[in-house]
Amino acid sequence: GGERRAPGPEATVGAADLLAATTTCAPVSKGKYRTDAGAAATVPVCGASGAVFWKADMDIDCDGQVTAHCNTTTDPWFQESTAFSQSDGRPLNSEKLPFVVVPAPSELWSYPASGIRGGGVVAVVHGGRVQYAVVGDTGPVGIIGEASYATADGLGIPAHPQRGGVPSGVTYILFKNTRVSPIENHAEAVRLGDALAKKFVRENGGAK
Repeated sequence: GGERRAPGPEATVGAADLLAATTTCAPVSKGKYRTDAGAAATVPVCGASGAVFWKADMDIDCDGQVTAHCNTTTDPWFQESTAFSQSDGRPLNSEKLPFVVVPAPSELWSYPASGIRGGGVVAVVHGGRVQYAVVGDTGPVGIIGEASYATADGLGIPAHPQRGGVPSGVTYILFKNTRVSPIENHAEAVRLGDALAKKFVRENGGAK
């Protein structure tokens, strides 16, 4: 019933269609994740045809290359590295590249076992917008719901590493057995993501 907002310039698959395809959860994780340290564990990783997904908050990952908005001054937890690197061997640029953080493998859930890998294609949905991204970093084993400065910015979410983010309402759809090469080619993530999103909606009953 709500009004349908136009998708962003990148997306031909609407946020509403992607959300309709993620209404039911068949958990693939052995338990649930916390959205923040100290929070209750409420978020399962869900399996679907061609993807896994979760619905969580968004914390801001500013790690990687030092930039105007991502550095030790803006982010006291800043680390000059990301789990996956650019084609030139340098860490990713959080300020420029939309990417998503996956929890490091644990008994709870191991992303490689679900066909998720560095450079894998991700659709992030929030507030009627769709942002395509890649799997770019790993985070603490029990916590989920984090993406790069550029991902937040693209979705109209405040992106400051300390004050930014949103407490809920973000859906992360990670497409299995995909890889953007080179990982820093955002246009390729969008091209692949758009095709994968169409297939995902078709296979998971999101399209009317």
